[in-house]
Amino acid sequence: MATKKKSTSSGAAAGSSLLPWLGVAFIVILVDQITKITITRTFMHGEEKPITSFFNLVLAYNPGAAFSFLAAQGGWQRWFFGAIALVAVGFILHLLRKHAGQRMFCWALALIMGGALGNLIDRVAYGHVIDFLDFYWRGIGHFPAFNIADSAICLGAFLFIVDELRRVNKK
Repeated sequence: MATKKKSTSSGAAAGSSLLPWLGVAFIVILVDQITKITITRTFMHGEEKPITSFFNLVLAYNPGAAFSFLAAQGGWQRWFFGAIALVAVGFILHLLRKHAGQRMFCWALALIMGGALGNLIDRVAYGHVIDFLDFYWRGIGHFPAFNIADSAICLGAFLFIVDELRRVNKK
């Protein structure tokens, strides 16, 4: 009987420890969507505003995935990438529940989940992802435009790699 009570209370603790990571994901989604709304209300599609010698704001639409992968397809990619995002979020929620005490790992997952959901909102609402951050180097060219969600995904992936390297080095 005492064992059952202990597992129930640890289950409750695991559930409550999920909240901070959901909060991180929510903040990513909120900042991502606010910046996208601001850009779409301020810029016309394709319009650029130079900010520095290596950075522009630009309103770009990406119906594909990273680096416009599959962007020129007939529209099926909208639902395909949307489904991938939902599966990824489900898997991330599972991992967050299972490893709620591993801070860097959970930060990485929460950032990736927030970014995936931020871009999923765009795909469902508009049929494309709104990008607006445009970095470039004179004479070399432009890096593909991206957004806050993409940045969160990249930062999360970086933290995931650092966390894994730290774990391997501890062994």
